[in-house]
Amino acid sequence: MTGSLPNAYTLAAFIGLPYVAAALLFVVTLQRYLYRRFTYSSLSSQFLENDAHFWALVPFHYGLLGVLGLHAIALCVPSALLDFTRAPVRLYLLEATGSALGLLAILGIAMALIRRTASRKVFAVTSPMDWILLALLLVQVTTGLFIAVFKPWGYPWFSAIVTPYLWSLFRLDPDIPAISVLPWLVQLHLINAFLLVALFPFTRLVHLVVAPLPYLWRRPQVVRWYAKPGPRLEDGRS
Repeated sequence: MTGSLPNAYTLAAFIGLPYVAAALLFVVTLQRYLYRRFTYSSLSSQFLENDAHFWALVPFHYGLLGVLGLHAIALCVPSALLDFTRAPVRLYLLEATGSALGLLAILGIAMALIRRTASRKVFAVTSPMDWILLALLLVQVTTGLFIAVFKPWGYPWFSAIVTPYLWSLFRLDPDIPAISVLPWLVQLHLINAFLLVALFPFTRLVHLVVAPLPYLWRRPQVVRWYAKPGPRLEDGRS
């Protein structure tokens, strides 16, 4: 660890919380898979209500997965992203893309909240953890959008400050001086992300671990729909 000794808040939020979240993610996810495998699904309520479900599911998944993809690029190849964003036009385009994906994710989360509140059947099967998860996701995406608007050029500072900090956690040598002086909104965004990681194995998000990825490259399947059988005759033929 470099720099001066961190205070209690910094120790708890940016050293203790990340490691507790990582431990819960690994241990509880594995335990749930081994002993409660039936719960390892999205626990979809689509069969209860499908119209609003579609308008929540599609924007939520496309928006959130897109945002996560951009963050993954900043985490895995920070130098390449910094070189890419040196040109203002490309930086504007990247920021606009991230903001559009964030708005799409917020739309999906809002529709999911409305659907689970408006439909009695869906409300009945919504657990307290579902509400907590949706609330944390809403906070995460909203703070990300606020950062994009009020603390612009997030991808360069993410690559230059947050990425080295996250990799230092993997090396078990947390380097947090730069993190501790970031704006409070950015710190809230990071803390909320760690909370989501900690709660991941307790929620329906665990289905991401066993997502049927082969569907992306397998050959298309032909599905035939048969007409409803006609009235049966007296001799048993239709």
